[in-house]
Amino acid sequence: MATLQWYPGHMHKAQKEMREVLPEVDMVIEVLDSRIPFSSENPLIQRLRGEKPVVKVLSKSDLADPENIALWQAHFESQRNTKTLAISTEDPNRMKMLPDLCRKLVPLTGTGYKKLRAMILGIPNVGKSTLINTLAGRAVAKTGNEPAVTKRQQKIWLADDFMLLDTPGILWPKQQYENSSYRLAFTGAIKDTALEYDDVAFFGAGYLLRTYPEALKERYQLTALPDNEVEFLEVIAKKRGCLGPGGHADFNKISQLFVNDFRAGLLGPISLETPEMVAQEVIEGDRLAELEAERKEAKKLERRRRSRKNR
Repeated sequence: MATLQWYPGHMHKAQKEMREVLPEVDMVIEVLDSRIPFSSENPLIQRLRGEKPVVKVLSKSDLADPENIALWQAHFESQRNTKTLAISTEDPNRMKMLPDLCRKLVPLTGTGYKKLRAMILGIPNVGKSTLINTLAGRAVAKTGNEPAVTKRQQKIWLADDFMLLDTPGILWPKQQYENSSYRLAFTGAIKDTALEYDDVAFFGAGYLLRTYPEALKERYQLTALPDNEVEFLEVIAKKRGCLGPGGHADFNKISQLFVNDFRAGLLGPISLETPEMVAQEVIEGDRLAELEAERKEAKKLERRRRSRKNR
């Protein structure tokens, strides 16, 4: 998998509708996955909201490394008109702090009273609908264990003076950074039919071997870790009985088990990116994009030169 391209038709429609409605709202609430705050941050939303205040809600915080969550909160709050709130389903009371945080970001009218209108956004499967239902105290947004459950916009009044505009989970047409594509896949932000489990498991295992080796030892009861992700998956395939003909590892089966262990939080609290890490990846990715653009331009000029020569 090079770069993620998964853009169902309803997402294209949702992006168009979101662009039309944004001028009518006072602020934006963007729900991010605490494990991948950068990769789950939609660049389309950043451009469309302009200077409107935003609360970055870091969901699934119980699944992420607490130290990394703090780093990301500091990173986001250094940006203009931005506040953050880390939440999880384990602590519904923290979710209920969101309306007051939003009110602090949006100034009151001269009368001291204002009906606040907030658009709530997020990529698929990030926990947006669960957050809305908790705030509303009833099931007003459809939830599910797979991406792209919400298909249309709906207005939800949390109080007489607070309206949420819910939108479908929106991915963007092409993910520019390869590692972000893998992180989105590893956390389950795209449907599993859109990727190969083996490919995603190799990426995840390689990263965790470098950054969370003790978590892997504890989960899979290993005294030592293999040198690479292929050997690691082979070892745990034998321990879990995920074997094919000849006693060899069934990589598809063990990859599914490993990916699902991670998504369920069975490996412990883990973060897949830090602000410093992605800053370097952005520099490298942008440079590669520049080189590719230069290569294409050079080829175009060469074709024109040959065309003129052959006339």
